[in-house]
Amino acid sequence: MAAITTSVLLMRWPLVSAVLMFLASTLNIQFRKSDYTFFAIVSSMLGIASALWFATGLLGLEWADFPVIWASFKDIMVEISSHAPPEWPMVMT
Repeated sequence: MAAITTSVLLMRWPLVSAVLMFLASTLNIQFRKSDYTFFAIVSSMLGIASALWFATGLLGLEWADFPVIWASFKDIMVEISSHAPPEWPMVMT
């Protein structure tokens, strides 16, 4: 019984985001059929947001991880661009 309770507690957020993706998709289809373009776009954005929430939940990412990932990406890009030939045009801002 404890295993079932633990699995339900661990799976609730991915299940909620999966249900939100399904509802956003269903609403998007209905709004497009009814020619409500604005609401179709809003439901698409909600579907994308819930899909991102689902993916980050499955990967185990939290909000605190994103600045670390961005800093690492920036350091890698600076390192790669430092090895570029000097005649390549580069814009520094």
